[in-house]
Amino acid sequence: MKPKKILHVIHSMDPVLGGVCKAVRTIVTSLVENGIDNEVVSLDGINADFIVSDTFKTHALGKGRNAWGYNPKLLRWLKDNVQNYNVVVVHGLWLFSSYAVYLAIKSINKKDRPKYFVMPHGMLDPYFQKAKGRRLKAIRNWLYWKLIESKVVNSADGLLFTCEEECVLAKKSFKPYNPKKELIVGLGVEAPPQYTVLMDKAFFSTCDGLENKPFLLFLSRIHEKKGVDLLLEAYRKIITNPVEKKTPTYGSVFTIPALVIVGPGIETGYGKKLMRIIDEDSSLKKNIYLPGMLTGDAKWGAFYNSEAFILPSHQENFGIAVVESLACQKPVLISNQINIWKEIKRGEGGLVENDTLSGTIKLLQDWINLSPVEKEGMGRQSKICFETYFSIQALVSNWKSKVLNL
Repeated sequence: MKPKKILHVIHSMDPVLGGVCKAVRTIVTSLVENGIDNEVVSLDGINADFIVSDTFKTHALGKGRNAWGYNPKLLRWLKDNVQNYNVVVVHGLWLFSSYAVYLAIKSINKKDRPKYFVMPHGMLDPYFQKAKGRRLKAIRNWLYWKLIESKVVNSADGLLFTCEEECVLAKKSFKPYNPKKELIVGLGVEAPPQYTVLMDKAFFSTCDGLENKPFLLFLSRIHEKKGVDLLLEAYRKIITNPVEKKTPTYGSVFTIPALVIVGPGIETGYGKKLMRIIDEDSSLKKNIYLPGMLTGDAKWGAFYNSEAFILPSHQENFGIAVVESLACQKPVLISNQINIWKEIKRGEGGLVENDTLSGTIKLLQDWINLSPVEKEGMGRQSKICFETYFSIQALVSNWKSKVLNL
């Protein structure tokens, strides 16, 4: 029997595109480091810097010709090469790359076909069919599902999901939806670098006056989907109408932590609207810090120095920053629209509420009402939650047992 070998098919590995290609890099490098042969085929330029710098083998076939990503080279390459792999995994939907795999597998004699799986990466979430401003895209997706994507999904040997909630939600968007198998493989996140004092220096240099103050950390795109406006309004209400602690043992006087909002997007129309809200309210302006996008030591300094991470998002398939916070032993205060909320609640790694103003207020109130001992205990539990559900070791174990049957 030939050694296990996986081919990952993705539209592009360009890091600028974010989520899916980052997930593929994590999956591929983790499996390779554990002795499993992995290769990638993508529609990228062969000399692209990100292709050259990757440590695994990528077959870059050149860019697609249109928004769909059509490139006939991909279909020809797949027909010529898929028999060399035990497993083929399609990452993402709605583009030519997923349809090309379906056509290539279908063209091969059944006895020579590798297993093929589809990993949607949240692209079957009903949010995208219901969200305001996406009506035309929702109609387009429905038609595309009827003509093409239902064949891609329902003929695959199985769908691979990052978490339990993604699997549940995928059933609600389109019909006919009849996958042969639904497998939850998770999505591993590398353990963060060990804390150093250099991280403190790098982070606090971006937030003048924050040192020695407790703070909550929002780290994501500054976008309407992320619920930043909810967070600002909830925080304003907490500052102006503080609620006494429920546990008399610790007294009724407490410090409201500052709020640090990290991420790109402040220059957008939505970001400018938020800035006006902050600038026009002295209590917000005094307690909110916006250092922009942070990377490297400054980013990890933000995590390690925070009390907790907060993200009242309206939709999030996984939330890598959420998991990075857990890995830094910091609890997370999140909405139940972040698909990993069940794992976090089960692992007692944070607090979960609705993605509403009242839900966001409750997240803040409940966190503030915890005693220092309770906060410390939740921090320890956060790290355990990370190791149980989201570590590289958990990812590799799931792929070996569920995808490769090892």
